[in-house]
Amino acid sequence: MRAVAKPTSRELRRLVPGRLVQVAGSAHHVVVDEGPDDVPPVVFTSGLGGAWYDWDAVVPLLAGRAALVRFDRPGLGWSQPVAVPPTLAAEAGRIRELLRVLELERPAVLVGHSLAGFHVEAFARMFPELTAGVVLVDGSTEPDAVPQPAYSERVRRWRRIGGIGRVSGIGGIVGPAAWRIIVAGTTLGGPAVADLEQVRATFAAGRPGVAAMVENTLYYDVAAELLELRCEREFPPVPLQVLAAFGRSRIERAIMPRGAAAQFADRWWRRQRALAELSPRGELVELKDSGHYIPFDRPDAVADAVLDVIDAMDIEHGDGQRARR
Repeated sequence: MRAVAKPTSRELRRLVPGRLVQVAGSAHHVVVDEGPDDVPPVVFTSGLGGAWYDWDAVVPLLAGRAALVRFDRPGLGWSQPVAVPPTLAAEAGRIRELLRVLELERPAVLVGHSLAGFHVEAFARMFPELTAGVVLVDGSTEPDAVPQPAYSERVRRWRRIGGIGRVSGIGGIVGPAAWRIIVAGTTLGGPAVADLEQVRATFAAGRPGVAAMVENTLYYDVAAELLELRCEREFPPVPLQVLAAFGRSRIERAIMPRGAAAQFADRWWRRQRALAELSPRGELVELKDSGHYIPFDRPDAVADAVLDVIDAMDIEHGDGQRARR
């Protein structure tokens, strides 16, 4: 297969905000918006295969309210790939180490979309002293998950497939189109939020494909890890906002019969309700006007949930007044 010419990494990097920091021995891409020191920092982590730009519409709504941290997991966005496949404990530990490296090692609000809901719940259970609150954004939930067979074989297979796309340059061409299709299928408004130049630059650098495929094949393995952790560590009694999407995109309406959609919605409601019940301070917010990609369809709902978590905490300032929006 003939390699497709692509811009240099330096040329592409100019299109990308943020910086690289060393976390757990590898370079991680982070974008930090500064905020007051007396408010918990807010850490955003994206769903399967996602990147920092998933939160582009949310961050401006919270500007100046708190330090806002977006980061890319290894191999995603502009973070360096690592040899070790992702595990639940490692992802929770990654967030903790990120806070330390950024000198924000104090109780934080963790915001996780989809697959990253596993990660932030694990963080809350493993590091309750660093958890000020949690926001689950249509978080993944698999109450009956079991590890899948042939772990090593699956990882090698998808790394090999993804590597072909990276080396050949095909991933940089196909990736943005696939991203647009995925977003169109999981939003009501379609992909019109993230900076498309940044999206194209990220895929052109050849980073996301391999890591996303590995995350996908290990999805149930990580979900099963969380079920074990739930038996070992309690969820702290912190403010918890659970945003659940019940809108149906045009693609979903076209391929899923109404009856099947109603059954899925009922099952999803019950699972999201269970997530809200993890904390005595949990609240379920139902969004009928959003698809799964809530940060794109309803960034205001994500921002409101973060502010609700912050307001639910007794944050005291020097004048003894509680922080207000």
